[in-house]
Amino acid sequence: MTQRGLLIVLSGPSGVGKGTVRKAIFEEEGVDFQYSISATTRQPRPGEVDGVDYFFISEEEFKNKINNGDMLEYAQYVNNYYGTPKSFIDQTLDSGRDVFLEIEVQGALQVKSKMPEGIYIFLTPPNLTNLRERLVGRGTDSQEVINKRVDAAREELKMMINYDYAVENDEVSKAVERIKAIITAERLRVGRVVEKTF
Repeated sequence: MTQRGLLIVLSGPSGVGKGTVRKAIFEEEGVDFQYSISATTRQPRPGEVDGVDYFFISEEEFKNKINNGDMLEYAQYVNNYYGTPKSFIDQTLDSGRDVFLEIEVQGALQVKSKMPEGIYIFLTPPNLTNLRERLVGRGTDSQEVINKRVDAAREELKMMINYDYAVENDEVSKAVERIKAIITAERLRVGRVVEKTF
């Protein structure tokens, strides 16, 4: 019998570097995680492939998935729905493959309510000043938007208590090593070893 894969959820405030850290983890040698593919009702952009970049589905199909409990989490942005299909995650985990989900704080808490067995990692900035500097450095937001993001981050940091681990993103390479150490430790949990051995 194939041992079920691990669900690894990386979350944290906007601007903390979740995407950068996740990308660095996937570039590491020997890493074979399935990146969680989201579903969306928006139209594909040029070059995007269904089932690779997103699962592109109709609004009716998306709403049916919500009603059938097949969305681990979802949100609506600019008249389009985005969410994480539970069936895709379950099939991948059942095949023995680990799934890596990079997601905002509210979405991660929705996922945890449905799949508490996952490994929930909160990526935190060294401090809010550092986070503000990162947001300014992006050069994509106005001062007003940056202030709102920092205020939101202050609130999201309070949600850290709902996670299993907190990893400071002071340097991407160090954050990657810490996350890999967490995943290694999780594989060695007695419950998983006993399940595999006997």
